[in-house]
Amino acid sequence: MAQSVHRENKPMSDLPKRVFIKEEGPREGFQIERQPIPTERKIALVDALSDTGLDYIQVTSFVHPGKVPGMADAEAVVAGMTPREGVRYAGLWLNQQGLIRAIATGRLYLEGKLTLYASDAFLRRNQNRDPQQQLAAQPELIKMYQAHGIPMRTGFVTAAFGCNFEGDVAPEKVVALVGQMRSIARDAGEDLSLIGLGDTMGWATPERIRRVVGMVQDANPDVELSLHLHDTRGLGIANAYAGLQMGVQHFDAAVGGLGGCPFAAHAGAAGNICTEDFVLLCEEMGIETGVDLEKLSECAVLAEEIVGHPLPGKVKTGGSLSALRRRISGE
Repeated sequence: MAQSVHRENKPMSDLPKRVFIKEEGPREGFQIERQPIPTERKIALVDALSDTGLDYIQVTSFVHPGKVPGMADAEAVVAGMTPREGVRYAGLWLNQQGLIRAIATGRLYLEGKLTLYASDAFLRRNQNRDPQQQLAAQPELIKMYQAHGIPMRTGFVTAAFGCNFEGDVAPEKVVALVGQMRSIARDAGEDLSLIGLGDTMGWATPERIRRVVGMVQDANPDVELSLHLHDTRGLGIANAYAGLQMGVQHFDAAVGGLGGCPFAAHAGAAGNICTEDFVLLCEEMGIETGVDLEKLSECAVLAEEIVGHPLPGKVKTGGSLSALRRRISGE
């Protein structure tokens, strides 16, 4: 118990020196837009993001076009983008059919991932499965990854902090799910070294971040954690800051604050934390990101133009503090 308390109250000196950002705007953002986004505009945003220093961009999702029409052009987006050396371009899939489609493009960074849900109700809504069916599907995914030589590294718990259909999620359940994923991977001769915790419907608070992250860290001291934080209730950046205080180095984010979850059944189902706002936070705390904030802000403006409505990101309009300091000093 003492160890868990220690982790939940880490001193500021435990802040990471570097963070690693998975940019998910092109995928998570365009999947929820009501009006069709032209394929060439999606490609334009991906290509612009490629020039910012981001080294991981999730460009599309290989899901059923009838359920998520905004991703019906997944293959065309991948075929049309201009890859930049040093950037990993990834896709999302929820089942074996989606994985086969991603493999067939021949242009994506492929990494095996296991996914379990902390909310049974959200699992039924999102994948039309019960928990036993989801568990049973994971070994089959591993076999497919292995058959295609795709490395296994990541496990992910969806709705790890709460759910619009079930309410609060007990941290103990999240810890148990992580243990199940690691056990499934080990039984197949694999090992998970990165565990993602998803606040899919915006239930996390800084205190809940500290509690859940601390308990998962205590039970899995040999793995790294990543956070996927939706900003539905305006606490996204505060939750990211709490994660940084816990030593988390891996974060998902979306340029401009694009996106949301099409299955969350919430009118304000916001997307991930805004990439440029998170980069500003890290920049001002002395944490390296490898990202050019000015170029990223330009991408946020482009994203807003593409979707045709205001996006929640603040830096794209307020500007970075480093740019303001240069202007004040006359540089």
